[in-house]
Amino acid sequence: MTTTSGRLLKLLSLLQTRRDWTGGELARRLEVSGRTIRRDIERLRELGYPVDALTGPAGGYRLHAGTAMPPLLLDDDEAVAIAVGLRTAARASVTGIEETSVRALVKLEQVLPSHLRRRVNALQTATVTLATSGGPTVDPEALTAIAGACRDRERLRFDYRGRDGIESRRIVEPHTLVNLGRRWYLVAWDCDRDDWRTFRVDRLTRLSPAGTRFEPRALPDGDDAAAFVAANLSGAPSRYHARVTLLAPAEEVARYSLFTGSSVAAIDQRTCELRTSDDSLDWLAVRVAMAGVDFEVHEPPELVERVRELAARFERAVRAAE
Repeated sequence: MTTTSGRLLKLLSLLQTRRDWTGGELARRLEVSGRTIRRDIERLRELGYPVDALTGPAGGYRLHAGTAMPPLLLDDDEAVAIAVGLRTAARASVTGIEETSVRALVKLEQVLPSHLRRRVNALQTATVTLATSGGPTVDPEALTAIAGACRDRERLRFDYRGRDGIESRRIVEPHTLVNLGRRWYLVAWDCDRDDWRTFRVDRLTRLSPAGTRFEPRALPDGDDAAAFVAANLSGAPSRYHARVTLLAPAEEVARYSLFTGSSVAAIDQRTCELRTSDDSLDWLAVRVAMAGVDFEVHEPPELVERVRELAARFERAVRAAE
């Protein structure tokens, strides 16, 4: 590979990682002059890559979405991560992702080198995913639109249905998407309320760009979006509050992502008490069962009854299979 062709590949890779680049930024990254960048941009255009020139004081470039998608440039680890992610996407909480993930996986694995295909197969063979059903799902187009707005620092407008069922129209400055179990949350600055808010993505409708950019803000307490969501969930009122004894050490249970934002207290070295909450009895029961250990439900009475109903249903299923 010549120096020029290698530089073109690196330039194309940079253009794919961010929406806008100034000529100076690209020149510094590639350690060349601005004139060389302009020549290389012209070469990419001649090869069919739709690179737009940006107007303004600094100028710049953007890889435009054309009629055909240019090939992605992935290193080995990125290719493996994408292939494994596509294989497990059928168990994700994204509406309709099963079929599209299979189509994309077929295309990707056709071009994977044999040594990468072996890595993907080995990792997939050694991994088991526990799938759940009945939880909320989100539109994949909404996720990609929100992720793009987070990246490009572009305000969003959407309708939002709160936990109380009240609808409202919001304009926000999106910060981060956070995934917790089968739920997706958007951490954003609410422009009308002049404060940080957490939004359940499955409750968003009529999502659209607001047409303005913003300067990024830092989240309180270390700019940790996951911790911010966990704190909001633990402090938010829920319809059902559960108290459960789990036959497992407290430090082990506290590491489960399903119990993020819950309270776990040790009873002894092998037993702990879990206090958690949710608006759904079914999701509470599933979360506790997914801990994979024996447990005893103390409250609320509605959850005790729901677990009893599920146990009877499973027992009938086992008898029918005998």
